[in-house]
Amino acid sequence: MTFWLFKSEPDAWSWGQQVARGNEGEEWTGVRNYQARNNMRAMKVGDRGFFYHSNVGKEIVGIVEVIRTSAPDSTSDDPRWDCVVIKAVRPVKQPVTLDDCKITPGLESMALVKNTRLSVQPVTEQEWATVCAMAQTAPD
Repeated sequence: MTFWLFKSEPDAWSWGQQVARGNEGEEWTGVRNYQARNNMRAMKVGDRGFFYHSNVGKEIVGIVEVIRTSAPDSTSDDPRWDCVVIKAVRPVKQPVTLDDCKITPGLESMALVKNTRLSVQPVTEQEWATVCAMAQTAPD
């Protein structure tokens, strides 16, 4: 299993909206960055990710699972853009802020800390375990 982080502005798409989609999940559309797109192309069904509220809150609020691999983005006529489908797995018990990540040993190289603009990011196993511990949430 590989781990990821998905960023969304909560006024555009919130954790609550993601949860409301249930097991059907939601396409992670609108990504127009090649690196983020390539990250989605590398995803496999069953991969897990953090759901991060950007701009407002700037915190990890939940865990999601990839339920469909990369396919053409239904919101674009341009064949360069793909998206995955993710479903909510569970909220974290304690949201983890960007500021918390910046000061936590072992997270100094995390993409969230180093590349705050990238909307879909890889997360290492060690980063996943550290953030889950901070979130008081089981890593599985």
